[in-house]
Amino acid sequence: MPELRLSKLPDRTPVKISISVTPDLHAALTAYAETYQATYGSAESVAELIPYMLTAFIESDGGFRKARRDRDAAPNSVGRDLPKAGRNGVPAASAVASLDPKDGN
Repeated sequence: MPELRLSKLPDRTPVKISISVTPDLHAALTAYAETYQATYGSAESVAELIPYMLTAFIESDGGFRKARRDRDAAPNSVGRDLPKAGRNGVPAASAVASLDPKDGN
């Protein structure tokens, strides 16, 4: 087999998760989606925005980055890195959060 410069791509299969949020948080998320639409002229559902919000939050948490570096530097550590954000902060792979009432959320 030839040796390619590009290594095998990681698993990019989205993982669906369901969450329950408080009514106040749901209202804030809905207001955020409305503000996003007013700002960018593009309507995005709360469920579409959540993975990007979580990615931005985790990437901005310096304490978490340090703890992860320390953990990963430890002997016998298993790398469980989150996908790096790509262009415009878009995650390379995203989890899908469902706020569909049919899911019980």
